[in-house]
Amino acid sequence: MSSRDEILRRVRQHQRLDVSVTEPFTEGIIFDDPLTQFAEVLSAVGGQCIQVATVSEAEQRLRQIDEYASAAKTCSRVEGIGATSFDLASVTDPHEVEDVDFTILPGDYAVAENAAVWVTADDPVHRVLHFLTQHLALVVPSNRVLSNLHEAYERIEVGQMPFGTWISGPSKTADIEQSLVKGAHGSRTLVVFLVDDLC
Repeated sequence: MSSRDEILRRVRQHQRLDVSVTEPFTEGIIFDDPLTQFAEVLSAVGGQCIQVATVSEAEQRLRQIDEYASAAKTCSRVEGIGATSFDLASVTDPHEVEDVDFTILPGDYAVAENAAVWVTADDPVHRVLHFLTQHLALVVPSNRVLSNLHEAYERIEVGQMPFGTWISGPSKTADIEQSLVKGAHGSRTLVVFLVDDLC
């Protein structure tokens, strides 16, 4: 008998059969104020949440962000918020957007427990904008801020779009000496606008 088989034989001899199987966990935490919780968690992970009533107010607040005001190349996929400084329709190679400084994109849902935003895209060019841009702003209707991921997965249609992912906070990494670096493999900053009149 090989040592592997001997180890497996001993493991099988010592299995406990009297342990009951628990019911699957299907409920998440519910917050009294998901918008406030989302803003607090996003701030804790290095992002910024801006709650506004209207799209025009979001546009005004965007123009006050230094990274947007100083950006040489910008891109917006949200009508009324920000501007695109190049011909996005003519871009066919995703590598052509590697030098975008600031991008404004729509978010489908936001989750208060971890400050994640569900984003989708229908082609490779728009997909990479989430990750190649130096600074990212996501725009989410304020009534689509949910307490937990369980609620979110009841609403999102996984597999209905060619691309979908969760984004939370600016990208970051830390080494063994606990030196935190933001923007290591993605956007250096993240702003999430929660807009009432998009509801």
